[in-house]
Amino acid sequence: MRGVHLVSERNEGQALWYVAPGRAEIRPEPVAAPAPDQVRVRALFGAISRGTERLVFAGRVPESEHGRMRAPCMDGTFPFPVKYGYATVGRVEQGPPGLTGRNVFVLYPHQTVFVAPADAVVLVPDAVPPSRAVLAANMETALNGLWDAHPGPGDRIAVVGAGVVGALSARLAARIPGTEVTLVDIDPARAALADRLGLSFALPDAAPQNCDLVIHASASAAGLATALRLAGLEATVLELSWYGAGEIPVPLGGAFHSQRLKLVSSQVGMVAASHRPRWDYPRRRAAALALLDDPALDALLAPAIAFHDLPARLPAILEPAGGVLCQVISYA
Repeated sequence: MRGVHLVSERNEGQALWYVAPGRAEIRPEPVAAPAPDQVRVRALFGAISRGTERLVFAGRVPESEHGRMRAPCMDGTFPFPVKYGYATVGRVEQGPPGLTGRNVFVLYPHQTVFVAPADAVVLVPDAVPPSRAVLAANMETALNGLWDAHPGPGDRIAVVGAGVVGALSARLAARIPGTEVTLVDIDPARAALADRLGLSFALPDAAPQNCDLVIHASASAAGLATALRLAGLEATVLELSWYGAGEIPVPLGGAFHSQRLKLVSSQVGMVAASHRPRWDYPRRRAAALALLDDPALDALLAPAIAFHDLPARLPAILEPAGGVLCQVISYA
């Protein structure tokens, strides 16, 4: 019987499925033997993408975006049930010689063990701990956003919204020589995060104005209004937020026209136009992972919770006012 148990364990994983508004469950998943061009990965750590997965959990993915919102390896169909997620770090158990035994990042839903295309995984640099590597998808979004925004040395930059993507964007922008970067948020407690990241912090009413660039990542109408207010003459406001279903008012009746502001969208689903002729997704993802060689970014990671506790813990994790930044999942 022991041999039968081991075979079953090896050929079956467990995955988190979103099954109804506000409800998730863990389901068994068959795991086939990998083909020559595939890898078998055992998950070590994962992360909840709070903004996107909050919309999925609530069933608020717009019908018009059902196709574009599909994660690379998700199962099911929107709104429910869906096996969704895109931040997993694991160890390759079977695969090509250069990958077997190595830690990799893969855009895969929350699942204990799985098979994925070999070209879908990216090696985690030895200098980056597996638990921090779960930030790769968020860092890739921030990197792509800065490519879209074109910040320059010496720029005054405000980042409105001190969530994970906002904080990563601010940290990257601050590495450009001479920039003055301020992280802006309505929560005074985010000042401690800004301090750990080596950034200035301001509440919206005290934030610096006449900025050369404003990056908006709060996913709120009030945050977008603040971003437009902080932008200087002919400056760019880069919109990194994802709102899902519903309509968001945009205050274009004030100084938007007289200041000749530019409101620019950025979305990680395509490589920024400035880099698209030379960069593909694997190169961008590898660059994002390399940028995670930064111990200060551990400030973004919430203490890990066990994978099997996710169904019960998700409502609190995804609560907008919950204060969680990047929720780490442990598969140990």
